[in-house]
Amino acid sequence: MVEQNETKAAQAAEDMTEGAPTGAPDAETPESATATAADANSADDLTDAVLEAEAAAIVDNAMDQVEAEAAAAAQVAEWKDKYMRLHAEWDTYRRRTKEQREEEKARAAEKLVVSLLPVIDDLERTIDYAEKNSDADASSGLLDGVKAVLTKFVDTLKKDGVEVLDPVGQAFDALEAQAVGTVDDPSQPDETVNEVYQKGYKMGVKVLRPAMVTVTTGGPKREKPEEE
Repeated sequence: MVEQNETKAAQAAEDMTEGAPTGAPDAETPESATATAADANSADDLTDAVLEAEAAAIVDNAMDQVEAEAAAAAQVAEWKDKYMRLHAEWDTYRRRTKEQREEEKARAAEKLVVSLLPVIDDLERTIDYAEKNSDADASSGLLDGVKAVLTKFVDTLKKDGVEVLDPVGQAFDALEAQAVGTVDDPSQPDETVNEVYQKGYKMGVKVLRPAMVTVTTGGPKREKPEEE
C-alpha cells in the first residue's frame, strides 16, 4: 500500500511537470501571473498528496506492527496454556504413581503379616498347652523361652504398624471381631466380649483378621457412647 501511494504521488508530479510551460517569458503579463499562481497551487497540491501518501504509509506500517504484536501475543498465550496443561498432567501422573507405589508397598506388607499370623497362633497354643499340662522344671524353662520369642515377634510386628485385637471385656465390635458363640452372663452388659479364642490383627485402618470371640447375653443393655 505504501508503494502504491508513492507511485500515485510521483505520477501526479510527472503529469504536472509535463503540463507546465517551458522557457521564461520576456515580460510578466496577466496571463503569466495567472499561470504562476496555478503552478503554485499545483505544487501545493503535489505537496499535500505526498504528505497524504507518507501519512497513509505510516498508518499502514503502524497497523501492520499492531497486527504482528497481536499475533505474537496470541501465540504466547497459546504456548503458555499448553505448558500449564502439560504441567498439570505431569503433576497428576506423578501423584498417581506415588499413590500406586504406596499401595503396592502396603499390600506387600499386609501379605507378609498375614502369612506370619499362623506362626503366632502356633506359639500361643504351645504356651497355653504347656501352662495347662506340664509341671516339670524343664518344661517351665522351655515355656519361658517360647514366651520370650513370641513377645519379641509381636513387638517387631507392632513396630511395622500391626495392632493386636484382643478385646476381652470390651464392647463387641463387628468390624474387628467375629462372634463364634454366646455366653449367658447377667453381670455383664449385653454384647460384651467374654473370651477371645483367636486374636485378631489390623494394620492402620484395615483389619487383616478379625478376632474370634464369644459374646455375653442376658445382661443390661449397653449405653451408647455420646457423640462429640
